[in-house]
Amino acid sequence: MIDLTQLTTETRNPRTTDLDEWSALEIITEMNREDLDVVDAVRKELPRIACLAEVCTQALKKGGRIVYIGAGTSGRLGVLDAVECPPTFGVSDNCVVGLIAGGAGAYVKAVEGAEDSLTLAEKDLRKIALTADDVVIGLAASGRTPFVIGGLRYAKSIGCSTGSVVCNGNAAVSAESDYPVEVVSGPEVLTGSTRLKAGTAQKMVLNMISTASMVGVGKAYQNLMVDVVQSNEKLVTRAENIVIAAAGCDRDTAAEKLTEAEGSAKLAITSLLLGLDTETAADKLAQADGHVRKAVETAQGSAEVKEA
Repeated sequence: MIDLTQLTTETRNPRTTDLDEWSALEIITEMNREDLDVVDAVRKELPRIACLAEVCTQALKKGGRIVYIGAGTSGRLGVLDAVECPPTFGVSDNCVVGLIAGGAGAYVKAVEGAEDSLTLAEKDLRKIALTADDVVIGLAASGRTPFVIGGLRYAKSIGCSTGSVVCNGNAAVSAESDYPVEVVSGPEVLTGSTRLKAGTAQKMVLNMISTASMVGVGKAYQNLMVDVVQSNEKLVTRAENIVIAAAGCDRDTAAEKLTEAEGSAKLAITSLLLGLDTETAADKLAQADGHVRKAVETAQGSAEVKEA
């Protein structure tokens, strides 16, 4: 029998013991109040989250991947963050990977018992050909999930950097990772339902990790997502708006330059800002490791030197 009595996420919330007598408005009002505690809990872990994000940035720069592993809600949140990275940041489907206990089908239907295995995660990580260049991040609200522990142990055994995001203090999962994050979000409104505050906390942290690491490798200029993939009409317009905002041009110019740049807002912006053809602008971007600001500042600095 597993003792859950010591886990904050499993204890009863003294403020909601009469939950079954409350109106819908009373329930959601208290849920909203409880969610404020999540923000504070995440804030306390910002230095550790930043360290983990920087590790991910360095891994991406070397061609490594961010790999999330988790079970249940935690696993689903990892998959969610992973699948949103390609359209947002223009990366491959293999750049950020989400693995959930029980396989892809567990995203929509629970696979009972999968999270209790210490070996299943290793098998899943072997299937994606995990290497020492990758970063594996274990996600577990309870902080004790065997699937996650086993995966982290395997990752460390082949030289991967490892991180974790849990919602209990002094967690077993934390002890298995190089860069642990413990967001203690407190007892749930509905006892033990970690899809609530714990899930919100993990989603917030994953947003931070993926966004900060992608910005770190040049996926943004100013606060614009310059590698957005134009997979539908809305995103075509968004790409034009991004070019207009960054380069200060009109829509016709933005559309024309995007066509020349084969849809790359980043390349279109660099070309417009430097007054260069797309081929030359592409070279400048490559020299700047894909960072628009660096490419522009370096080119402008060189021009000033020549003029002097």
